[in-house]
Amino acid sequence: MAKERPPRQKMPERPVEERIKTFEEVALGYTEEQAVLEAQRCLQCPRPMCVEGCPVRVPIPQFIALVREKKFIEAARKIKEANVFPAICGRVCPQENQCEGSCVLGKRYEPVAIGRLERFVADYERAQNAVEIPPTPEPTGKKVAIVGSGPSGLACAGELAKKGHKVTVYEAFHKPGGVLVYGIPEFRLPKSIVEAEVEYVKKLGVEILTDHIIGKTITIPELREEYDAVYLATGAGLPKFLGIPGENLKGVYSANEFLTRANLMKAYRFPEYDTPIKVGRRVAVIGAGNVAMDAARTALRLGAEEVTIVYRRTEHECPARKEELEHAKEEGVKMLMLTSPIRLMGDDFYNVEWMECIQYKLGEPDESGRRRPIPLEGSEFSIRVDTVIIAIGQTPNPTVQEGVEGLETHSWGGIVVDEDGKTTLEGVWAGGDVATGAATVIRAMGAGKKAAEDIDRYLRGETKWPEKEHWEPYGCKTH
Repeated sequence: MAKERPPRQKMPERPVEERIKTFEEVALGYTEEQAVLEAQRCLQCPRPMCVEGCPVRVPIPQFIALVREKKFIEAARKIKEANVFPAICGRVCPQENQCEGSCVLGKRYEPVAIGRLERFVADYERAQNAVEIPPTPEPTGKKVAIVGSGPSGLACAGELAKKGHKVTVYEAFHKPGGVLVYGIPEFRLPKSIVEAEVEYVKKLGVEILTDHIIGKTITIPELREEYDAVYLATGAGLPKFLGIPGENLKGVYSANEFLTRANLMKAYRFPEYDTPIKVGRRVAVIGAGNVAMDAARTALRLGAEEVTIVYRRTEHECPARKEELEHAKEEGVKMLMLTSPIRLMGDDFYNVEWMECIQYKLGEPDESGRRRPIPLEGSEFSIRVDTVIIAIGQTPNPTVQEGVEGLETHSWGGIVVDEDGKTTLEGVWAGGDVATGAATVIRAMGAGKKAAEDIDRYLRGETKWPEKEHWEPYGCKTH
């Protein structure tokens, strides 16, 4: 009889009744004993499918083998050969759809908790003050400008710095980190973690200039004149709206604004910080992705009495990670499925007061693979609300690329790139959400890493820019 595998180690978490009153991190991380027990579950496959499922190709079996031996610092350094942000990725990556989703052990049992082990060793290395900066290579004399300091831009910057190039990152906000600082709440990703990972990139030799809006103070052609290469990693920070009556009422936020106020501007610590945020008693969040869950859970912590996710499909189709959905439900967030708003109504002072909705049934799958929602005639009903947060997705902000001659964009605003991130403008690459639309942190990092490899080849004269007729666009053409 085959030997039964040990159970997957459960991540310790802050109790629900405690965590909904605080912005402290919910997941508490493995102990040393739990990490070793979890690492012992790894099969050490000769053909590690988990690595193939990782967008940045972390050497997963090797780092887990080191955890088994209690060589935690060596394990962290092994990960950093491929991923400069293990503490971040260990917290926010959708491992269940990537490395863990490809884990061979998961075919019969629960997959190895790769993300939790990654988080553990990164936190251990930092706690032991053992973060080591790789030796600085001989400078190449080449200069690269990176626009945007989110995960894609910083991943690209770190890789290029390790190859000896002089890298300068331009960031529009007053703090680097992109979506890591403005979009993801403290209870999921403490900003001290982001600051530590950004500091690591700086120590690699990367210069980060904040409060620089490219497209306004400096243009892409001007950057191209000063630098040997430019990488555009400006993300997807322009919110989408529903296009229904009443969206301009007071108390209606985009999730982007709501979370930026709460996270980057520290509204949850008002009046210690200057930016306030008003949250009513009854909050409706439209959408069911990770951003919607973040907004709903943030609203609870800001004092809302009742928070409801409103989504036009069922829980089965929710794009949010299963863990985020479960955390939201544990904390008391309600789920109003197969429903979508069609009108927002306000009082005499233009404060949102009612939300008229319509119900749906699910039809055949659409181009996303999810069943298409079909409105049910005569099913309209209204609910009381005093805050509405719209979390139905984002698109790239056009400020950077607008009007740049020779730079081709998609109809939805994204920049057209080839497989390596080259744009239609020589010497300019792009990657992450600005090229694909809103996606995951690790996929943005994978794009940054791949672009860095191509930029390095170009700067060393190993490749030339393809002629227009040989340039092959890659990825999504519609969004």
